[in-house]
Amino acid sequence: MAFVLAKPPLEAAKYWLRAVLVAAQNFLPETEIAFRPEAVVTGSTKNPQTIEVIRKRPDFLRANRGKRFVTPGFVLLAHKRSESCPVPLESIRYGITVTKKVGNAIARNRMKRRFRAMLSEILPQCGMKGVDHIIIGRKQCPEPEFAAMKTELEKGLKHLARKL
Repeated sequence: MAFVLAKPPLEAAKYWLRAVLVAAQNFLPETEIAFRPEAVVTGSTKNPQTIEVIRKRPDFLRANRGKRFVTPGFVLLAHKRSESCPVPLESIRYGITVTKKVGNAIARNRMKRRFRAMLSEILPQCGMKGVDHIIIGRKQCPEPEFAAMKTELEKGLKHLARKL
């Protein structure tokens, strides 16, 4: 006995996707700020604070000349931007680097996800305006606890704020 589909799979997928989108629009609450992965706006609506992601190699190289804070799990770099930089001085920028020395793609992506989660929680309070923050992941035999890494990041940001 052969199994026959009522509709071809691609045509059925079109209707299914539309149904999911309609259900999501009706279910999800309205948001005031559109999500942009390259820039996240935090803080109150009167005084928004922009956190941007560093993506260009020259920005990473420039930040490498800044101050550094070394922990067993990562290296934190901080570099003040000059007035000639096209990025506004009110914004906070961060970049994440995890090399192949750390491990395979799964380990590197997991480390980057953890760094992004830590930075999204900590940078709005402890981040410095007009400064580029770079986190370089380091290989650590037992994977450290998230809370321990978070306290190290806070300690590092406060230390670098005194040095800059």
